[in-house]
Amino acid sequence: MLSIPVKIPNNNDSLDFSFGELAKQANGSIVVSFGGTVVLVTACMSAETKNFNFLPLTIEYKERTYAIGKIPGGFFKREGRPKDEEILSARLIDRSLRPLFPRGLRNDIQIIATALSSDKENDPDILALNGASCALLISDIPFSTPVGAVRVAKVKGEFIINPTYQQREEEDFEIVVSGTQEKIVMIEGGFSQTQESEIVEAVGQAHSVIKEIIKIQLQAKEKIGKQKSEVPLKKINQELLDLAREKIASKLESSYGLSKEEKNVDLDAVRAVLKEQFAENEDVDEQSISDALAEIEKEVVRKKIVKEGLRFDSRGIDEIRALECKVGALPRTHGSAIFTRGQTQALSVITLGTACDEQTVETFQGRKSKHFMLHYWFPPFSVGEARPLRGLSRREIGHGALAEKALISVMPDKEEFPYTIRVVSEVLESNGSSSMATVCAASLSLMDAGVPVKEAVAGVAIGIVTEGEEYKILTDIAGIEDYCGDMDFKVAGTKNGVAAIQMDVKNDGITLIQIEEALEKAKKARGVILAKMIGTLPQARGSVSKYAPKIGIVAIKIEKIGELIGPGGKNIRRLTKTYNVEIDIDDESGRVFIISEDEDNLKRAVSEIENSMKEIEVGQIYEAKVAKLTNFGAFCELVPGKSGLLHVSEISNEFVKDVYQVLKEGDIVKVKVIKVDAQGRIDLSKKQAE
Repeated sequence: MLSIPVKIPNNNDSLDFSFGELAKQANGSIVVSFGGTVVLVTACMSAETKNFNFLPLTIEYKERTYAIGKIPGGFFKREGRPKDEEILSARLIDRSLRPLFPRGLRNDIQIIATALSSDKENDPDILALNGASCALLISDIPFSTPVGAVRVAKVKGEFIINPTYQQREEEDFEIVVSGTQEKIVMIEGGFSQTQESEIVEAVGQAHSVIKEIIKIQLQAKEKIGKQKSEVPLKKINQELLDLAREKIASKLESSYGLSKEEKNVDLDAVRAVLKEQFAENEDVDEQSISDALAEIEKEVVRKKIVKEGLRFDSRGIDEIRALECKVGALPRTHGSAIFTRGQTQALSVITLGTACDEQTVETFQGRKSKHFMLHYWFPPFSVGEARPLRGLSRREIGHGALAEKALISVMPDKEEFPYTIRVVSEVLESNGSSSMATVCAASLSLMDAGVPVKEAVAGVAIGIVTEGEEYKILTDIAGIEDYCGDMDFKVAGTKNGVAAIQMDVKNDGITLIQIEEALEKAKKARGVILAKMIGTLPQARGSVSKYAPKIGIVAIKIEKIGELIGPGGKNIRRLTKTYNVEIDIDDESGRVFIISEDEDNLKRAVSEIENSMKEIEVGQIYEAKVAKLTNFGAFCELVPGKSGLLHVSEISNEFVKDVYQVLKEGDIVKVKVIKVDAQGRIDLSKKQAE
């Protein structure tokens, strides 16, 4: 067994790569550890080549509960479908590695990363990403450009590489960066309205460590790496490519400025001509023709952008598509908004719930509750297609997580706004950057719902097209520019700074200078979009919708929770039934949440709970209800659950011979507390109160 460590700056633990002990039948396998967290990563490739127009790469990231010494919950007691966090980690790996495989590779490749052990301090996802690159590098799979990855957090003004879970609780922001020796290939980050210069600095810090990680991978390849397999790479028939170029290049150039639908008509016509021309050629099928047309389209679009500065829809390089905003789009929801940018449109709808609606999430850090959720849906009609709905896609989970991350930093504290908030984004049209349209629509809908967000948040996607040493950075990329270009750099933020970023590339990466330029263009575009949004709705509405539940909060002493609940829950059931409310108690803080559809019932319930939880002090005066009469006086209920004795001698300044002659059960009398003894017994006086 070979083991090679990498020392991580400002960290007591080393990133350790171990080879040759586990999963030896895989094309490549590696065990990566950091502290007490251990991940096994394997890479396998099929022998046959598939007739696809994409690389059939699948990434699976698995967190076994035995890694933290637990048995899975539920009936079956075994891990089931991937959790969202596992899918997001798998996407980090996929987005980092996919652009670096040889072009034309069409063999099935599967990478499986399994978290075998967790010290509950170090996140396994970074280990899995580095392990995936190294497993491919030492295998016989055609992959020769290693990738390194780190997480960088800024904690109390200092950058920390691969922070622990505890350190991340105190962070100002965090960013995951992967790259090669020369360039950056993937970025994912969440921020608290951070300046662009700080982000560039964090990426620079990350890249310096990434280079050291890559050196270790190259050492491993030199010592135990297998010879790379000779795998046929799919290439487009040159004769077909030349004819396609002859038939369509001029048409594509002349179609600049036309709509997506009009452009597709031209492509379909040329496709028919090519199909007829190569009808007798067995090597040319529908897929080959589509690949050839796509290749020519990329050539034309890229040339026009880089050499002539012309975009397909005739916009300027830094020009944003037409913007439209609408709030209050739906009559009975708690908040709604529609945001349209060109041919991309998102409808965002808010639902306000209570603490009972919070989501419980199981992670290696333990069980957590979420009171803010954003769910993204991308139906096929949004791109004019008809296809089966097969459940939630990984892309939908990823885009929803990015938009959620963009809004977290502006959400109010739970103490300030005690609602559970669910945002649903319905993408109604898509022609590029639906995730950033989701951010804009969600921000507007939150304000429409009366959620006191700190700032409005907008997002925009920045692209890049490179030809040799030349490149053009594009603002607000449309679908064709994403498809034909080299980068999709999504940046969301407020007027004060960046809230979230996500960058993917289709080439071998971009430089730190290009990242800086892209962030600057995103900042300018964000200002334009925010101005449009704020012009539609300047700030959050002053109150929640009349259709939203109303929540009242009463803070009580923790030791009084049992008193509020009552024996066997008697008192809380009475309150719930009397006022038609729901009551939820936070055992840790003593905060009591009262939920009602009716404002008056809510106020009465809040008032009773507040009064009942007050300390009974000598000298206080109450309007008490006569609960029981006796020969020596009356027992009077001061507040529900608390009664005192009104002795016959304290009823009146005059002599009272018969209590039953001056009081009856149900009477409301004003009394003063004159004594509370050590056992909590209360003595009352009516005459002193009067």
